[in-house]
Amino acid sequence: MVENHTWKDPSRYINRLFVEEPCLELDYTQEILARANLPWTLVPERQKPNDLGDNFVENLTMGKRQLYLCNNRGLFFKPCPGTREYQCCDYQVVNTGTNCPIDCVYCILQAYLNTPWLTFHVNTDQLFHELSESLSANPQQFFRIGTGEFTDSLAIDRLTCLSRPLVEFIALRDNAVLELKTKSAVIDNLQGLHHNGKTIIAWSLNAAPIMARYELRSATLAERLDAAQKCAEWGYRLAFHFDPIIDYPGWQSGYAETIDRLFEKIPASAIAWISLGALRYIPSLKEIGIMRFPGAKIYYQEFITGLDGKARYFRFNRVRLYQHIFALLQKKASAGTCIYFCMESDEIWREVMGYTPGDRGGLSKMLDRTVR
Repeated sequence: MVENHTWKDPSRYINRLFVEEPCLELDYTQEILARANLPWTLVPERQKPNDLGDNFVENLTMGKRQLYLCNNRGLFFKPCPGTREYQCCDYQVVNTGTNCPIDCVYCILQAYLNTPWLTFHVNTDQLFHELSESLSANPQQFFRIGTGEFTDSLAIDRLTCLSRPLVEFIALRDNAVLELKTKSAVIDNLQGLHHNGKTIIAWSLNAAPIMARYELRSATLAERLDAAQKCAEWGYRLAFHFDPIIDYPGWQSGYAETIDRLFEKIPASAIAWISLGALRYIPSLKEIGIMRFPGAKIYYQEFITGLDGKARYFRFNRVRLYQHIFALLQKKASAGTCIYFCMESDEIWREVMGYTPGDRGGLSKMLDRTVR
């Protein structure tokens, strides 16, 4: 068994903060600065903290050690940017910031963002205002909300403590659940909260060799499962995401070991959903990934361009991966756990699971029924 060096709390990698000038007077900003106890620099309004963005890719590693506290001038709350060509789950995203101190070889943010530093939006009064307005204006709609689209939900929570007000806010809403998705083991702020069963704590999982080689500065499999076990003891529902599933020599035993360890540690009844998604990436990520991680082999396999323009394993190979992993999960998962594909076609659903989301009211409804 291979596991990476422990990074239970990847925020320890951060060594400098920057603060946008209008944000300095906020109590929340002052709280973060006090908790971090790191050198910080004031940045004029709407300006960049430094010139690392001029050579974005070359400076990504350095940028992941810098945290910029600034205002979000756009919307905090919006639909997940899925694609109409594949089955989407109608997720809603809260954009709390961008980038994270974890460095995954396959991370799409390397090609999606244009600034290398971490950002965190401190004007959270606006965040909660948007959430309150949207949920109140649509009482008949059920919202599944996540913060892990452009960053890791908990990787810097030791500094921001944003999980606490988010969990307590959602606990009082009848038409929403919150999912906090992470590769860290940062859970201390979740203990003792009145969550009312409305927050799902989720971990990305993979075969241990993949986690060790391709998920730098992330918590080990053992640390993630230990954290998940504690959250289950605190009454939280859990979720796990096998994404990206990667084809490598020994993948069958690698994923089998992870699944065995998952269900040895976690009660099956505590798991709300499990997602599966094979490796896929936008074309520009390949060059960036090879340049930053020349020893990585994942980009040198055979791929085909999918309907969404992303490179994907050939359909036969995806089905082979999915059938094996789905069969392992089916043997151990609770009947109440929704196992689903992230961004796959009806053809893949039917070939692997024997049905399509449309047969059961749609993927969104399938997930909603699991937690309502």
